[in-house]
Amino acid sequence: MRLLLYNIRYAIGGGASMHVPLPGAGYLLGNQNVLPEISNFIKSADPDIVGLIEVDTGSIRSRMVNQALVIAESLGMNTSYEIKYAESSINQLLPIIRKQGNAFLAAERVHGEKFHYFDTGIKRLIIELEMEKFSVFLVHLSLKYRHRHLQLRKLFDLIEATSKPVIVAGDFNTFWGENEIYLFMRAAGLRSANTKSLPSYPSRAPRKELDFILYQDGINVTDFRIPSVRFSDHLPLICDFEVD
Repeated sequence: MRLLLYNIRYAIGGGASMHVPLPGAGYLLGNQNVLPEISNFIKSADPDIVGLIEVDTGSIRSRMVNQALVIAESLGMNTSYEIKYAESSINQLLPIIRKQGNAFLAAERVHGEKFHYFDTGIKRLIIELEMEKFSVFLVHLSLKYRHRHLQLRKLFDLIEATSKPVIVAGDFNTFWGENEIYLFMRAAGLRSANTKSLPSYPSRAPRKELDFILYQDGINVTDFRIPSVRFSDHLPLICDFEVD
């Protein structure tokens, strides 16, 4: 099977276009040319499962287009998506921001998503996709170091309660790379598919390992790569694996 993980930055692109006519204007105005390019790239990778971080589910920035649905339709897949903020968060009331979420895409035969939430941090969503022989968790951890570690504790408890082999994928915002999550990985019996600790951020000149695909025993990784595509500020991760 093939898992593709991609923080698509709400399909607003990057580089100079992000700052026209004003710095950061792209976060409000969007860029309607980027989403088709992302869809075409994902389709060319031919994944079985896609984990998308930073998806616009239908704000004025995306012209009311749900990016998860558009990409899923282009791939002939189902999608499960949700807003990444807590129900009580003020972010649920703010224009544009209240439509920011994460999403799983998978083959039409796949159903069985669950939504969990961290107790701390602004970005709290955890999506669990339960397959026949394994489960995948999709996360986007906090920018704050203390919050990240409290979130890892919650994630560890969810993994421990899962009877199937687990894959954990997402943007961990680990500015110190794998060293920051070493103890969590050891406790949960996880290994990184990125054995060379290749950086994925920023896409124009990668220096930091923020994005991870982690896996437990019972899952055998056969290939891992980070394509050099610049449709976002993150590079995508592609992992091929087999399940015992």
